[in-house]
Amino acid sequence: MNSWLIIIILSVLLIVCIGMLLLLHWDIRRITSQLKEINENFGTNELIRTNTHSRGLIRFIANINQLIQLFKQDQQRKQKNEEALKQEITNLSHDLRTPLTSIKGFSELLTDSSLSDTEKREFLIIIQKKIDNLTMMVDLFYELSQINSSDQQLYMEEISLNELIVEIMLIFYHDFEESKLEIEIDETAVSPILADKKAVDRIISNIVQNALRYAESYFTIKLTEGEAFIRLEAENDISEFDKTKLDRIFDRTYRMDSSRTGGQLGLGLHIVRQLIYKLEGKVDANVKGDKFQLVVFFKKGT
Repeated sequence: MNSWLIIIILSVLLIVCIGMLLLLHWDIRRITSQLKEINENFGTNELIRTNTHSRGLIRFIANINQLIQLFKQDQQRKQKNEEALKQEITNLSHDLRTPLTSIKGFSELLTDSSLSDTEKREFLIIIQKKIDNLTMMVDLFYELSQINSSDQQLYMEEISLNELIVEIMLIFYHDFEESKLEIEIDETAVSPILADKKAVDRIISNIVQNALRYAESYFTIKLTEGEAFIRLEAENDISEFDKTKLDRIFDRTYRMDSSRTGGQLGLGLHIVRQLIYKLEGKVDANVKGDKFQLVVFFKKGT
């Protein structure tokens, strides 16, 4: 009697095990089929589903689904980057074509024997300005590639922001004279900042150039001192600005007003953000009515 009971129990256990193995085999086939469908239609948001009660298999499927999601996110990032690159190439082609077309046109006009010496000099001045714009574009892209390079080394030292602002504003003196902007610099003395001098020079220069490009009547710079940062606030008036696009103002491909760029790329503020992040500071932009403000935070020196 005991022998038959043992045989019956073992038979039941065997049947249960075979059933579990068959269910596991069915689940694996179902998972394989789902994986094949996901691979063939990867653009969908499908993930692997299962009704199994096996904890090991559930964990395995969860890890596979995590890999699928990570891979899809990576694909989406790549697609976004490719679209951004295409847009940048389109913008670059347009920006290069415009001055090159002008240079070609004015160069052809110089061959006209009926032109006076005065007219030829005027055309040569225009050509020189267009060449300067082209040179600046190339320099900006080279500078951007250097900023994003892991080989770039920053030399951190204490810098007088007050003195550096005055130096840079003097460099742009004639540009401000031509633009007829009203300039105001708050000369309140602040503590030195801890930064790379070349990087800070480029940050301030790009802010000034942005004002020269878009300001209507005035440009001001003010410094204030906090516990850990020196706050630089640059302000100018603008004619029109879509506030809904404020969060894009530091993007490489964004331009505030393409009609006023003068053939210049909109990389200035993007470079400002890239550099200030490397200096462990931050930059914000704000628009209040017709006032456009840039606020840059530099780390204070020790």
